[in-house]
Amino acid sequence: MRLTNVKSGSKIFIDANIFIYHFTGVSDECSNFLIRCEQGDLAGITSVNVILEVLHRLMMVEAVRKRLVSPPNIAKKLERLSMKVRQLNEYFINTQKIIDMGIKIKPLSAETILKSQAFRAGYGLMVNDSVIVASMQEEGIKGIATNDEVFLKIKELSVYKPADLKI
Repeated sequence: MRLTNVKSGSKIFIDANIFIYHFTGVSDECSNFLIRCEQGDLAGITSVNVILEVLHRLMMVEAVRKRLVSPPNIAKKLERLSMKVRQLNEYFINTQKIIDMGIKIKPLSAETILKSQAFRAGYGLMVNDSVIVASMQEEGIKGIATNDEVFLKIKELSVYKPADLKI
């Protein structure tokens, strides 16, 4: 289903790529979706592991955009160049905006991490994706805003994807 099809009043989990597409300007659908969350039309929720992924990916994007490093192996290059990391701040400012949007950030507990193993074993999900599904289950959420096809494996979930990516 398209991201534009999320019904008003829905409680929906937001994956990292939705934030990334918004902050990098490659999807108006993602931006409009997040505006709906900010206006209270939707109850957006994400988790700490998603926020960490957003921070990391936006840092890499900013480093390349500012020409501090070039692909490939951006993270490895930055690890060796702490002076260049100190020049980066837009990634953090943008990630802070998620809180201002009214997006609830679910903390991770040991219990969530333990529950996530069932989704790795049952569906072959990677760690972060399995933690997302375990977090969704704990919150009673069935809908996820994402561009990640892996969530389509889980029939109990409604997957909402942007259809207007400019990449």
